[in-house]
Amino acid sequence: MAMNIEPKIAARAAELTAIRRDIHAHPELGFEEARTSEIVAKKLKEWGCEVTTGIGKTGVVGTIRVGNNPKAIGLRADMDALPMDEYNTFDHRSTHKGRMHACGHDGHTTMLLGAAQYLAETRNFDGTVHFIFQPAEEGLGGAAAMVKDGLFQKFPCEQIFGMHNRPKLDVGKFAIRSGPQMAGGGLFDIYITGKGAHGARPESGVDPVIIATQIISALQTVVSRSIAALDSAVISVTQMHAGDAYNVIPNEAVLRGTIRAFRKETMALVKERIETISAGIARTLGGTAKADVRVVFPPLVNDKDSMNFIADVAADIVGPENMNREGPFVMASEDFSYMLEQVPGAFIYIGNGGGEGGCEVHNPSYDFNDEAITLGATLWSRVVEKKLAKDAR
Repeated sequence: MAMNIEPKIAARAAELTAIRRDIHAHPELGFEEARTSEIVAKKLKEWGCEVTTGIGKTGVVGTIRVGNNPKAIGLRADMDALPMDEYNTFDHRSTHKGRMHACGHDGHTTMLLGAAQYLAETRNFDGTVHFIFQPAEEGLGGAAAMVKDGLFQKFPCEQIFGMHNRPKLDVGKFAIRSGPQMAGGGLFDIYITGKGAHGARPESGVDPVIIATQIISALQTVVSRSIAALDSAVISVTQMHAGDAYNVIPNEAVLRGTIRAFRKETMALVKERIETISAGIARTLGGTAKADVRVVFPPLVNDKDSMNFIADVAADIVGPENMNREGPFVMASEDFSYMLEQVPGAFIYIGNGGGEGGCEVHNPSYDFNDEAITLGATLWSRVVEKKLAKDAR
């Protein structure tokens, strides 16, 4: 596949691969990315970027200003790993038990570093670019923490872009879509209280296990009966805890799980249904239930103009046939959505290769594909050069 990789970036493929593998071998969990942040800050300074650390605890922002054009854009990469063991046996496998870069954030960080190095050297644009290295994407609220720390007050951006690798999409291909692209996500706990009793005399108590099973069944009707057929949502009860003896009906039971939807209104509806159904069923059966439903991520919504802009830039690099503008809806969540609520922008997928056999993210055998590094860095560089073109004013 003919890819129009920037020659200066292509020449640094080995150097960038070494950075990526070093980060992969030393994974750090959310808000603990001290070593990774240090590498990022050190490289950015070395290359001549302004550097700000400690935004959102372990977040780093690198800035390059050229000329006096007030326009500024942001590019974002995530840095954290997942709390899981790695099954790979290659040389750069995780050296930390129970931690692994199973989502490719090592690659995302490296692609953005590659662009920063190139742009700091060539400075072939007019305006300001902020390289946003975000901690704690994996469900820990890193994007929200950076926003709360004044990210966009300190580093105002007119537009912001993010990129994520996509297994099973060939290297050299990109995918994106306008509007909602990734689902909003939430978590729930349902606390059920009955009345404990002897297992042989259920009539003398109120069984919270029975209440729990009825709630589980009823929650499955929310998607099929309360949500429009052309809308979509997921409710998964993933934990059930009750009792610790064979012959005792316990006093309490707890259910936990996750919800996903593409629209904020749908998330709100799902939240309300879980609360109402849980309380109602428990009351009917003589107990009580309190549902605590927390929306953790809003849906990720791509701004149409930003989406078309980055898709056009990508199509120039890999050819229009390799830029899918009607990419998949993804039921997983991504906390870049918090930044997109503040600033218009878009989130693009870069192929990680592997065809149908490609190893999915969050799998112990996953690895980021180093062949995508120079392509991702080229895309970021061209986004800056086109959006902040010297003659665009």
